[in-house]
Amino acid sequence: MRIAYTTLGCKVNQYDTQAMRELLENAGHTSVPFDEVADVYLINTCSVTQTGEKKSRQMISRAHALSPQAKIIVAGCYAQRAPQEVLLLPGVDLAVGTKDRSRIVDFVKMLDTDGGVNAVGPLRQETAFEEMTVTREGRTRAHMKIQEGCDRFCTYCIIPYTRGPLRSRTLTDIRKQMELLEAANYKEIVLTGIHLMSYGKDLSADVTLLDAIRQAEGLDGIRRIRLGSLEPQLLNEAYVAELAGNDRICRQFHLSLQSGSAGVLQRMHRRYTPDVYKRCVQLLRGAMPDCAITTDIIVGFPGETEREFQETMDFAREIGFARIHVFPYSRREGTIASAMPGQLSRSEKTKRASALIVLAEEMEKAYASRMIGSVQDVLFEECIDGEWQGYTDTYVHVRVGGAHDELAGRILPVAITGMQDLHLVGALRDEA
Repeated sequence: MRIAYTTLGCKVNQYDTQAMRELLENAGHTSVPFDEVADVYLINTCSVTQTGEKKSRQMISRAHALSPQAKIIVAGCYAQRAPQEVLLLPGVDLAVGTKDRSRIVDFVKMLDTDGGVNAVGPLRQETAFEEMTVTREGRTRAHMKIQEGCDRFCTYCIIPYTRGPLRSRTLTDIRKQMELLEAANYKEIVLTGIHLMSYGKDLSADVTLLDAIRQAEGLDGIRRIRLGSLEPQLLNEAYVAELAGNDRICRQFHLSLQSGSAGVLQRMHRRYTPDVYKRCVQLLRGAMPDCAITTDIIVGFPGETEREFQETMDFAREIGFARIHVFPYSRREGTIASAMPGQLSRSEKTKRASALIVLAEEMEKAYASRMIGSVQDVLFEECIDGEWQGYTDTYVHVRVGGAHDELAGRILPVAITGMQDLHLVGALRDEA
């Protein structure tokens, strides 16, 4: 059958979609673009915000309008959270959720049955990690999901309920996946998970994310290892020292902040204070002075006062982030925060988000501009309008003009000569 795919939400969701796609392609099905008429549409949904669920419903509606006779499979967090609601949407034939994706080939065979099929299973403590393989993601960087689930239960977050308990990919399978990705000529691997710093807790008290990173030893074709979102308070001197001593580790660290106000962090049930966060940043910068610190910040959390929002703005300036993903607080039914007093209006949350975005762009430009006049190794991805584009290990976007042979998937030194908008421009130096 002709199957079209689309993904809402995070890098973990993108990995899951590609893993299902490879299983279906290996079973003989043909992948087509989502805007084409297909026999089946697979929509991997997001539930982290109300906007994520709204966009998921829009994509379901779009698929049904494009091909009313087609079968629609809804996977991911929205399906896990509300399978019956999903199955009532026009055109939906199957709800999968966030487990048993490895059975997608069998599920597709069930689409000939009458009525919607609810294949969403409960997420229990004994639920195992699904060791699905992705080897055809693209030509440059490959994402590898090594961890699933979360046990933090922040007051605003629905994810522990839609992703379930902690589960980790075994070290043996991580090594196997890395060998496959090296054989496929990937130069960069991005290790991802729902709560990456919890990797290994369910395997053994002695297994950590560092053990997962060590599985790349001896695989010389893998030049870079990029880490997904990290929990700041779990970093310590020994941890940071090992990261700094590994020249494959990308010097970009995404440390979740969510708020720069101690009071808001406490109400969020985050397990650190601004001072603890600052010490973690100092550890990283002390070991790797030019590293990029990126983060997520939620504005407009219930009860957030003007003073608390200003504390977040001031803290962001003090840290000097290389990039900030800004999110207005989204009320999620079933979370503690949804019942908290002091819910802010949409207009107030939008105003605060806009102010923080302006500051974030100023800091992003300031960080990137420090590279002007230096030589940076760039992993090239694609050529657009005659310019080859790629990223430094600190995840700064670089463009190189002029006529060049195929550069995709190659890491080459670039002399940085200037900046346009939020990206750097430069010229190739001698090839690496």
